[in-house]
Amino acid sequence: MKKNPETQASRRTFLKAAAGFMGSSLLGGVPFKAFAQAATLAPADRCFVFVYFAGGWDQLLAFDPRDPDVFTPERVAETRILPGYNLFTDASFPTRPILPAQRSGADPSNIQFGPAVSKLANHYDLMTVVRGINMTTLAHEEGMRYFITGKRPIGAAARGSSTATEIVGQMAPAVPIPSIAYNVETYNDRYPGAANALKVSRAQDLLLTLSPSTKQLDSELEKQLLDFRGQPISCEEAAYGSGGVGSTYESSRGQMQQVLSGRLDNAFRFELAANAAVRSFYGLPGAGPYDSAAGRAALVATALKQGISQCVSINLVGGLDTHFGTQTTHATNLRTGFDALALLVDDLRQTAHPSGGNFMDHTTLLVFSEFARTPLINSTSGRDHHLTSSCMLMGAGVKHNKVFGYSGDVAMAPCVVDLKNGAADPNNGSNILPEHIIATVLASANLDYSITRVEPLRALLA
Repeated sequence: MKKNPETQASRRTFLKAAAGFMGSSLLGGVPFKAFAQAATLAPADRCFVFVYFAGGWDQLLAFDPRDPDVFTPERVAETRILPGYNLFTDASFPTRPILPAQRSGADPSNIQFGPAVSKLANHYDLMTVVRGINMTTLAHEEGMRYFITGKRPIGAAARGSSTATEIVGQMAPAVPIPSIAYNVETYNDRYPGAANALKVSRAQDLLLTLSPSTKQLDSELEKQLLDFRGQPISCEEAAYGSGGVGSTYESSRGQMQQVLSGRLDNAFRFELAANAAVRSFYGLPGAGPYDSAAGRAALVATALKQGISQCVSINLVGGLDTHFGTQTTHATNLRTGFDALALLVDDLRQTAHPSGGNFMDHTTLLVFSEFARTPLINSTSGRDHHLTSSCMLMGAGVKHNKVFGYSGDVAMAPCVVDLKNGAADPNNGSNILPEHIIATVLASANLDYSITRVEPLRALLA
C-alpha cells in the first residue's frame, strides 16, 4: 500500500522532536517523576520572548524614523536619507513619525516610532530602543545567526548556543518544554539535551509533536525505538549502553510520553471551545491552521501563560526583503508583525502572574532583524541591504521609555558611542554590536554573560 507522504512527515516530526529532548532530566531539569506528579502547570517566574522579523527591516518605518520636513528630497545629495513617507499608497499610514499619546500614570514618550509600528507604540513605557547597531554583515543568514547567538558567525556558520539555550541551560526552568523555536534556527554547543529547543516550522508541527499518535509506524527501526522499554539486556547490549545511551533514551521516551499524555497540544488548538477567548482576543478564525502573525502571537502567549515554556523564539513575520516594489508593501508587512506583537503585549500586560504583577513584569522581549534597509530608495522603488540596524528590548529587567545610541544623519551610519551611557564619542567610543544586546538580555536576569566576551549595556538594566 502506498504511504501518505504527509503522514510519514508527521511521524518523523514527532521522532525528531523527541530526539531533540534527549536528557535524563529532560523537562527543564525537573525529574520526570516530579513532573508527572505535578497537579498543575506553573508559569516560569521569568520568561523570555525572542521575536525575529525576517528579511531585514526598514528602520525608517520602524524604530529609527526621520523627520520628513528635515530630510527632504532636495537634501538627499547631502543627507543620503529619504524617509519616503509621502510615497505610501495606503492612507492608513501616517506620513510622519509617531509620537504616541501619553499613557495614564506614565511619563510622556521619549521614543519616536516609524509609521509602521502602529499600535505597538502605545507600549512605549515598557520599551528601550537601541539604535545604530553595526551588524557588520549584509548577508541574511549571517545577520540572523549573529543576533540569535550574540557571536559573529564564521562565514555563514553559526557559533555558540542560541540565547534561549543559554537561558534555559543556566536557569533550568520547571516547565514541560523549556524552549520553543518557531520557524527560527536554534543551537546548543555546550548544554545537555534538557536545554534544547523544540523546533517547529509551523503551528501544525507543534500540534503533531505534542499529540498522541495513533498512526502505524512505517519502519521497523522506528517501531523498535518507540517500543523500547528497558527490558533486561545482554552483555553485548550493555556494552552499547555503557555511555548511558540506553537509560538516556528510556528516560527521554518516558518524558515524551508524559508530555503527550498531558495533552498539551489542546492548549494550542485555538479552534476548541475552551480556547474561544484566545480566538476572540487575537481575532483568529474558527478553524486553523493558525500560522498568521496573530496566530503566532497567540501561541507565544499560550506557551508562557499556561506554564508550558519559559523561552519562545519566533519568526513573527517575513516578506521584508523588498528590493523591488513600493514603500507600502514593506510597511504593510512590518505593520502586520507589529500589530500582532501589540496584541501579545496587551495580553501579557493584562494577565496577572502567579508571582505578582502581570506577565510583562516577568517577561523580557527582544525584537530584532538581521539588518536594515538602505536609507535611499533604489531605482526599482525598493531599498537594499544596510549595515545599521536597531532593536527593541521590552519588559522585565530593562529600563523603560529609553533610547540608546543613534544612527548618523548622513546615510544612517552606525553610531560610535560611549557604551556606558550611549552618548556620542567619535574619538574613544565603540560601535554597538549584537553581542552587547545579548549580554544585556542575560545580565537583565542576573545570568552569566561571559560567553559574549563583552560587558552589557548597563545603562539599559533596570
